Amino acid sequence: MATSSFTKKMLGLEVAEATAQPKTAAAPTTFLKKPKIAPSKSRKREIPEGLWTKCPKCSVMLYDKDLDENLKVCQHCNHHFRIGARERIHSLVETCSFEEMDAEMTSVDILKFAGVSSYSGKLQDNKRLTGLKDAVITGIGKIDTHRVGLGVMDFSFLGGSMGSVVGEKLARLIEAATDKGLPVIIISSSGGARMYEGMCSLMQMAKTCGALAYHAKHKLPFISVLTDPTTAGVMASFASVGDLIIAEPEAMIGFAGPRVIKDTTQSELPPGFQTAEFLLEHGLIDAIVHRKEMKERLAYYLGYLTESQKQIAALG
Repeated sequence: MATSSFTKKMLGLEVAEATAQPKTAAAPTTFLKKPKIAPSKSRKREIPEGLWTKCPKCSVMLYDKDLDENLKVCQHCNHHFRIGARERIHSLVETCSFEEMDAEMTSVDILKFAGVSSYSGKLQDNKRLTGLKDAVITGIGKIDTHRVGLGVMDFSFLGGSMGSVVGEKLARLIEAATDKGLPVIIISSSGGARMYEGMCSLMQMAKTCGALAYHAKHKLPFISVLTDPTTAGVMASFASVGDLIIAEPEAMIGFAGPRVIKDTTQSELPPGFQTAEFLLEHGLIDAIVHRKEMKERLAYYLGYLTESQKQIAALG
């Protein structure tokens, strides 16, 4: 740095001192940037969808494969998940013994129902999502040693609602079982009549009950199995006229919803009044059967109810 000097007199001596000059503008200071640290990979493994299901009752995470092997029943609290019609049939009948009836029968939009979406559109969407033609599968199968007419409803198809096709398939099943001298088992899972078909759906209540009355005249048994949920028009018709009415644990069973009943009766409703346990206690149903025991119990009931037929056949 260049400096200048001046002379300072001190005690007769001349001393030259350097004078400080102002610093010139220095080059800007360079700061080192902190290197970016790459985020560390989380050790938490992502759980693929479709492998685990949370139980709504006990909140335990259930491995789907184990849940399927246990017939969709929680191993911890015995909560019964809803199950599809084909899964239920496979859990009940003997291997390769089920002969399906009216498999290609499908609903049509009789009333040309118009709303947020058309009835025809809803039918197509549900067929694609469920792989079913409608909300019930019917046919002749074998449970243990007993041949039976079996109808199984599926809630995943438009809430298991009973339209013209559901009523017609059940009526044909009952009539075929009557002609063959077979008992009938119908497993219900439904939200009631199908609103998109109006009066045509309500007529199925009388049709199915009429077929069952003719079946009863031939001294043939009818077992009604109620699953979660069984409500409204289905519960008010064929589901409640069985010679034997059984249900799965904690199934919701009733006609109208709690709010409607409360508003109509203007009274407080007892807790759990629409559960299978409450109805068993008050005599509306005959038994509650765990899903894993259903096949064995149905075989036992069929043996008991058809004993008189066996004795008549032996005598005659």
